[in-house]
Amino acid sequence: MAHPATTITPGAAAVHGPARVVFLLQDLLFGGTQRQALELARGLDPARFAVEMWMLAPGRDFAAKAEASGIPLVWLSQRPTVGPDALRGLWRRLGQTPPDILVPLTAVPNIWGRIFGRLKGLPVVVGTCRGGGAIARQHERFLRRLAHHHICNSRPLRDILVDGLGQASDRVTVIPNGVDTDHFVPPPEDMRPVRDVILCVARLSEDKDHETLLQAFEIVAREHDRAELWLVGDGPLAAGVARLIARHPFKGRIRSYPGGADPRPFYQQARVVVLSSRREGLPNVILEAMSMGVAVAATAVGAIPEVLSGEMLSGRAGPVSGPVPDAPGAPGAPDAPDAPDAPDANDGWCGLLAPPGDPAALAQAMLTLLQDDAQRDRLGRTGRARAVADYSLGAMVRAHHLLFERLLAACPARAGERGSK
Repeated sequence: MAHPATTITPGAAAVHGPARVVFLLQDLLFGGTQRQALELARGLDPARFAVEMWMLAPGRDFAAKAEASGIPLVWLSQRPTVGPDALRGLWRRLGQTPPDILVPLTAVPNIWGRIFGRLKGLPVVVGTCRGGGAIARQHERFLRRLAHHHICNSRPLRDILVDGLGQASDRVTVIPNGVDTDHFVPPPEDMRPVRDVILCVARLSEDKDHETLLQAFEIVAREHDRAELWLVGDGPLAAGVARLIARHPFKGRIRSYPGGADPRPFYQQARVVVLSSRREGLPNVILEAMSMGVAVAATAVGAIPEVLSGEMLSGRAGPVSGPVPDAPGAPGAPDAPDAPDAPDANDGWCGLLAPPGDPAALAQAMLTLLQDDAQRDRLGRTGRARAVADYSLGAMVRAHHLLFERLLAACPARAGERGSK
């Protein structure tokens, strides 16, 4: 069942009737961006915004949930990869039923959605940057000017656009991801984990760096004979990860599962959630783990340090760069003169950090959480409280609603109005 739509004072969209908003995605396979787009589509007030989801390629993992929420789905091609067929379909569709706001998500939709959207003269085209490699993959250096506005899900991505590429700061808005804190709730006491499971919920892709995670788990497994590693996810490197597991000296303590619509059963059995990414924006898995009350061990990339420290929304932390600052319970992390002050164990953190590509440091973070029950529980409670206070779905939906209203109010004419003149 769809969660209640956000209610906000009527603005430009309400005056002219619901504005047509299209989220353009590559597919509806299980993934963080697809999940966020679906939750946003379900949460926007239908009296203000008539939302559709258009896909350039098949992949229907989230289709049933979208259809159950009454969201129109449009499949622009049935070919397995995005090619001329999908692009022709997108061009035709934009001409036949032009939206008022086009929001492309992930790399390929951001490239072609912006090009076609501007050629078709759409009122508002909103570029999105959601992952650590998004700016390069989406050719932002060249294509950023084709978007009327950008949404980034983390401040480090915003800083690259504004400080690195020269995008005007008033054309970039940071809206963190949201998590359904009523859905992702800590299990009751009688269902708390009884096994020492380290859980990684992540797409099997280069950015997530499962190779470093498996190397780190070898160190953990040698020191902690009850530790298990569970990998949940699908992706282009599935075969390669399977080969690494097959050669792993502790392969009997590693389990691999496909991605799914509801990862809660995995979080409920995990003592620790780990993420070994090389690049990130603001990963959903971190917010889901926090909401479930599970302590996190993760690499210090993208917005992860700011989220785990509580500084992303406070404005205290700067861009993540250089050596990783000490985090509670992660001994040995190097100091950095321009990093935030090193926190102690009670300084509001809800996880431990390690530098990317450093198996020994990541292993130490995982071992610390497995072996220190009091610290693990404290970090889990802090994470749950922060998820509820700062990263609710309602806050994420409300921020998009207000931005869409502002962008519509600033544009000279809505798509339907242009066609009637």
